Amino acid sequence: MSVAAPISVRNLRIGLDLGGTKIQRTVLDPGGGERLRARVPTPASDYDGTVRALAELVAEADARLGATAPVGVAIPGTVSRATGLVRNANSTCLIGRPLDRDLAEAIGRPVRLANDANCFVLSEAVDGAARGYGVVFGVIVGTGCGGGLVVNGAVVTGAHGIAGEWGHNPLPWPAADETPGPACYCGLRGCVETFLSGPGMARDHREGTGLDLKASSIAAAAEAGGADALATLARYQNRMARVLASVINVLDPDIIVLGGGVSNIKQLYETVPHQWLAYVFSDQCETPLVAAAHGDASGVRGAARLWPVADENTLSNRNP
Repeated sequence: MSVAAPISVRNLRIGLDLGGTKIQRTVLDPGGGERLRARVPTPASDYDGTVRALAELVAEADARLGATAPVGVAIPGTVSRATGLVRNANSTCLIGRPLDRDLAEAIGRPVRLANDANCFVLSEAVDGAARGYGVVFGVIVGTGCGGGLVVNGAVVTGAHGIAGEWGHNPLPWPAADETPGPACYCGLRGCVETFLSGPGMARDHREGTGLDLKASSIAAAAEAGGADALATLARYQNRMARVLASVINVLDPDIIVLGGGVSNIKQLYETVPHQWLAYVFSDQCETPLVAAAHGDASGVRGAARLWPVADENTLSNRNP
């Protein structure tokens, strides 16, 4: 995509979304327009290769813009406030690495890193499906289960940077056959992520039927009326209803936005709110459950928004 109509380069922001299989890049203008897009494969289990791939995407954007712009990165983990190193990343090659410092050195300027779910919900709260709502909870159900919270347009990270991490709590109100639950990469068992991620749905279907299908194929089979797929989807929907009810009981958000590959299953938006009524600690629950407006671009758009235009003067060509 070529650069659109002239606009001050100083008002543009570069966003990068580092996923397990792909890296997306966008250049966002102040009005939310996307000026440049690109997508490349993520170097598998290769930290140094990942840093190079990110730096190359930034260098290409710089060359096409004819100037440098601030860079924000959505990552599948968080940066420890104690050590400055990446932690809790399901892309495990990032764990224990100073990604912000290494990337800043590679591109010659500071970067801002944030959890990919935080970037996702920030994007949707600013100009997406949750625009105009005060308290927004965003969840990503894909390879993992990320979560983030925005209040009045600002990301809430919490005292330890883990606010919104719904995926690493235990499945609430578990049935006998749901305990102790599958092992999770975090070292515990029965985490929400092991049930509600795409691989979690696939595992549940495989254990119930012996068939090895991806979540998208299970959803398609359910849409076609396949009994086994319908049973898997019914279990999945009830589990999501229980988990989101527990979120509502704690946060009582104005809206919940779903993203990630599993969020494309249309039945979720009708069935899950109907079922969570049995678990919400209230005599009514009118919380909307909606699909992300920007789809899989929400993360990269939110990453670009980690540098608000008002913060432009804080950008330095020196490494942090």
